[in-house]
Amino acid sequence: MNKQNEIEKEFIAKIQKHQGISHKICFVYAKNDADKEDLYQEIILQLWKSYSSFKGRSEFSTWMYRVALNTAITLTKKFSYTNWNIENIPNTYEFEKTMELSEDIKILYKAISKLNKVEKAIILMWLEEKSYDEIAETIGITVKNVSVKLVRTKKKLAELIEKLQ
Repeated sequence: MNKQNEIEKEFIAKIQKHQGISHKICFVYAKNDADKEDLYQEIILQLWKSYSSFKGRSEFSTWMYRVALNTAITLTKKFSYTNWNIENIPNTYEFEKTMELSEDIKILYKAISKLNKVEKAIILMWLEEKSYDEIAETIGITVKNVSVKLVRTKKKLAELIEKLQ
């Protein structure tokens, strides 16, 4: 097996191990299944393009969050997902089938999807038990700012969940 094949195999294994990260980000940043599929594919493409830059200075999952969140935020700035005509596109992205979700978890993710882009990123990483340092590094804000934003986001999220129940 040549070096390129080894790199590809390693990349695929890591992506499969942490695929929940991409699925969660797609679920909360995209508005419908077709957009989730497009975003998922773009995230994987960007992860592959930048894989050579991963030096192991942080956990792979932290690096993956950074790339996936940046991709999601960039794409949602560029495109208005809500105006696309997608009626004839088959449903190939099935987040709920990929991950067995309880009704409470579905409500949680619906509530998260109503947060702004930074709040979504912070709460998703917090739910993954990332440290404040990792969240700050990934998002590009101070640790203190993470702390403040997390308190406010949790309160906002609790209010959204209450409305959705």
